[in-house]
Order: sequence, then structure tokens, then C-alpha cells
Amino acid sequence: MILLRTIIIVLPEKQKEVFQTLLSLIEPHGKTKGCLSYEIFNDIEDGKVFNLISAWETRLHLDTHIKSAKFTVLLGIRSLLCEPLKIQIITTAAVEGMEVVRSVRKK
Repeated sequence: MILLRTIIIVLPEKQKEVFQTLLSLIEPHGKTKGCLSYEIFNDIEDGKVFNLISAWETRLHLDTHIKSAKFTVLLGIRSLLCEPLKIQIITTAAVEGMEVVRSVRKK
């Protein structure tokens, strides 16, 4: 799995406009090939900070997304930001879940 985290720090007066743009980028789950999830998070302590986090099956799926018109829209909001977009691509070897929590808590 590949994670894409985009940190967006918005000009205070442009928060609503950026949020509406980000919402327009989200498609129904399963519509974009290879996309496992696509979420927007707003910092509760600093409302001008957004995190856009998406999970992709493979790097090829992510690369296709980066070349897409939707990603171009994301890049187009640069004039509404306090700082340049910060992008992190995180590669995970494995994902574990609640079974690990249960196992560890039994010890």
C-alpha cells in the first residue's frame, strides 16, 4: 500500500474556498481505480491546516492519480495558500489491525 499525505496551509480568508475545492476532489469509494481511501482532515487547533490523505493499492495507481485532472485541481489552489503544498509519499510493507492490538493486550 502507498499513502499520499498532502499538508495544506490555507490563507485564513480562503479556508472555505479551499475546503469546497477539496470536497470536490473526493469521489465515491471504489470509483477511482486503485484508490483504497481518500480523506480530508482539518486541524482542530489551527483551522487553516488541512491534511489530505489517500491510500493506493500500488505506486502505478498513485502515479496515475498524480497525472490526473483532479490532482491538477489540487495543484491549482497554490495561490490560496500561506505556504507551498507539502507532499509525502509513504510506502508501507504491511498493514496490521485490531488482531495485533488484541494479541499485545493479552500478553
